[in-house]
Amino acid sequence: MLNSDLLPILKALAHETRLHMLEVLLSKQLCVGALAHNLGISEGAASQHLQVLRKAGLVIGEKHGYWTHYKVQTQRLQEAAEKLSILPQRVLGLRDLNSEVSKSFINQKGGE
Repeated sequence: MLNSDLLPILKALAHETRLHMLEVLLSKQLCVGALAHNLGISEGAASQHLQVLRKAGLVIGEKHGYWTHYKVQTQRLQEAAEKLSILPQRVLGLRDLNSEVSKSFINQKGGE
């Protein structure tokens, strides 16, 4: 099973606006207003998307005078990518459940 801390990250990345937001923030740190303007969305929408990204640990805010500038936690992104990259090897180690279910079904039907 995937590590449970990966699920909030995957959910956060599953929205096109948040994914685009991360791409923008990877190039430069921005405040909510500048980020909203850059993405063509309202400041309220930008704040809500940032909240999801913050809860997933993908961005943090740093105070710069009056404004809070947001930046991507690249380490957290890299950790998520590593967990996803090992998924194929983990699956190889699992039993062939389809085969087992099919055999069990055939055995049950054969016994009737």
